[in-house]
Amino acid sequence: MANTSSRTLRLLSLMQARAHWPGGELAGRLGVSARTLRRDVERLRELGYPVDAVSGPDGGYRLAAGASLPPLALDDEEAVALALALQGAATATGDDDASAQPALRALTKVVQVMPPRLRRRVEALRAVTAGGPWGATGGPDPAVLLVLAQACRDAERLQLDYTAADGAQTRRRVKPHALVRLGRRWYLLAWDLGRGDWRTLRVDRATAAHPEGGRFRPRELPGPDAVAVVERSVAAAPRLHEVTAVLHLRADVARARLGGWAHVEERDSATSTLRMSAEDLDWAAFALARARCEVSDVEPAALREHLAAWASRFAAASRPPP
Repeated sequence: MANTSSRTLRLLSLMQARAHWPGGELAGRLGVSARTLRRDVERLRELGYPVDAVSGPDGGYRLAAGASLPPLALDDEEAVALALALQGAATATGDDDASAQPALRALTKVVQVMPPRLRRRVEALRAVTAGGPWGATGGPDPAVLLVLAQACRDAERLQLDYTAADGAQTRRRVKPHALVRLGRRWYLLAWDLGRGDWRTLRVDRATAAHPEGGRFRPRELPGPDAVAVVERSVAAAPRLHEVTAVLHLRADVARARLGGWAHVEERDSATSTLRMSAEDLDWAAFALARARCEVSDVEPAALREHLAAWASRFAAASRPPP
């Protein structure tokens, strides 16, 4: 019975991973005969999963949409990714947003039914993550992110393989305090043992995280909360480019389109001023593109040259093939 139950879950996971499975290939993946596969498919139907049988040379099985959402079979990475997405949806919106509470309820349900070993890791991520007003997820290694979250919650010292802003490869020993999301990035707020001070570290620059095993007593933060400390640190960091531009668009519309990408100031009823600090001119170009309007008075000159290069490439790409 245990083997049958395990195989049924494996079948469900495979069918959720692809739109259509040839019968022979699906039986081969499960290591069963065609007859056993038919019984397993019928078992899924009895459990409420609408499995369609497709006849013909390309015959096989597919999981159809049902009248209600049945339980999902997720592997560890998928479960963590789902929890992170729901975390983002729950914290990226204000209290009045209609999607905030449903996302929070869904996140609670997902974590509740996770196996204990995985639930503990995702709960750690939720417990130590603070969401800033922009609320967008960044792109760090999920495995590293979970190690950091666990260490933050358990107050456990870490060693990080870290790439500094100048590209130098370093090993940092830290007492991690919290994970904070601002804009498009995740940050780790930690006490740096080598420097004897608080540091804000970009998680996407950490290629590996190694728990040392030693516990510590958390220090008092140099600010009201982790988000405020990280915001202050990020604002004080040197930037390569200070960008300004006139948007031929009302300020309220520009703010809605740009979100947290840039600061927008009203000029008059028809135009506004964009201001942003950027390490990479690509981000500034993306911001101007997101505004979807006429743009003038762009500074600095390096950005104008960057936009001209983009325009040349896109113009070439827009020409029809010979």
